[in-house]
Amino acid sequence: MRVVIAEDNALLREGLVLLLTSAGHEVAAVVGTGPEILPALLEHRPDVAVLDVRMPPGFRDEGLRAALEARRELPGLPVLVLSQYVEESYAAELLAGGSSGVGYLLKDRVGRVDEFLDALERVAAGGTALDPEVVTELLTRRRDTPLDSLTPREREVLALMAEGHDNATIARTLVVTERAVHKHIGNVFLKLGLPVSDSGHRRVLAVLAYVAHRSGGGGAGS
Repeated sequence: MRVVIAEDNALLREGLVLLLTSAGHEVAAVVGTGPEILPALLEHRPDVAVLDVRMPPGFRDEGLRAALEARRELPGLPVLVLSQYVEESYAAELLAGGSSGVGYLLKDRVGRVDEFLDALERVAAGGTALDPEVVTELLTRRRDTPLDSLTPREREVLALMAEGHDNATIARTLVVTERAVHKHIGNVFLKLGLPVSDSGHRRVLAVLAYVAHRSGGGGAGS
């Protein structure tokens, strides 16, 4: 898998390069500022891009803006965004429209090597990977929405779906049967007014797009 990395922190940048190459992936390019991101992505057309949200020169949302522009130029480009903090409006913007092949992780997650690599591979394959803390923000920021009609168990299932887990993993995590998970997912879609699909990625993305839409109305946090 070919990867382009955009990260201004030299230590984390080199750590990502070492981690990915050790896992058998090819790092096609490494950049350290916002303006360098799009040219690198257009030149190398990687299998997945790993981008920091806040990059020089402004340290605001340069990485996210580059990711959105790159996906317009290269439709379907898988992007895994890293952030120091939970900034749910950024996650919502990245997920707007039910895009596939997107991820949003806190940088602390990189230190959990297996989790990070699993998330990267899931995103590269067209799936989703949202940090659990981001999921919590998306699920709780707004009130008086159809999300409030979900039972506590259905909210747990929705949160695990949003993180990108399949039915078998959800069942193991919650210590229930896959049949029970399937029933909970059906209830979630029914209550949220979303069509049930046989496609796992499409199903998760529909839920994420809905949650992101309902949660992204406010401004970004710092």
